[in-house]
Amino acid sequence: MTRDLFVTGTDTGVGKTVLSALLVASLNRRYWKPIQTGASEGTDRAAVVNWAGVTIEHTHPEAFLFDPPVSPHLAAEQQGKRIDLDAIRRPADSHPIVIEGAGGVLVPINEDALMIDLIRRLQAAVVIAARSTLGTINHTLLTVEAARNANLPLIGVVMVGRENVDNRKAIERYGQVPVVGAIPWLESINRSSLIRVFEQHFDKTAFK
Repeated sequence: MTRDLFVTGTDTGVGKTVLSALLVASLNRRYWKPIQTGASEGTDRAAVVNWAGVTIEHTHPEAFLFDPPVSPHLAAEQQGKRIDLDAIRRPADSHPIVIEGAGGVLVPINEDALMIDLIRRLQAAVVIAARSTLGTINHTLLTVEAARNANLPLIGVVMVGRENVDNRKAIERYGQVPVVGAIPWLESINRSSLIRVFEQHFDKTAFK
């Protein structure tokens, strides 16, 4: 079976869900977000169903779902719960899955574990969503370094936003990591626009 992909980001709101929807639509994969916070404002699962143009059956329910739009450990605490990593098991699905994280790789899950520990347990290959704008070099290189120190398989970085050639070159040079795709500003996010971006702006061989 083709390896699952874990979409993480250099920050919150960086474009993980758009990237996840793009990969679901373009690679014909299933979608799963194990930990969802901010559910009171809508879920990323619902967004992926809408943007990727798939049915809810192409996605899997969250293992943990919290209303507060805060870090997973804090969201759980505010609802009187604790996120147990042992309770997060890959869905029984023969299809490869696009797994979306919450926040970045060092976001706390509970008093002991970070998001990077969940990635390691799920044994998925990592795709990093990074902004194309000022500040992205530092944030992206730190994320790449954390993934490597955890011995995670790294597919590469996807730049999200208006093209910045200098930032892209710097990330590839100093991070020794490939930028495998770019998602430009989209006036409308839907299945056809996402597939078009994948065809025009992604290194498709990186995802085979």
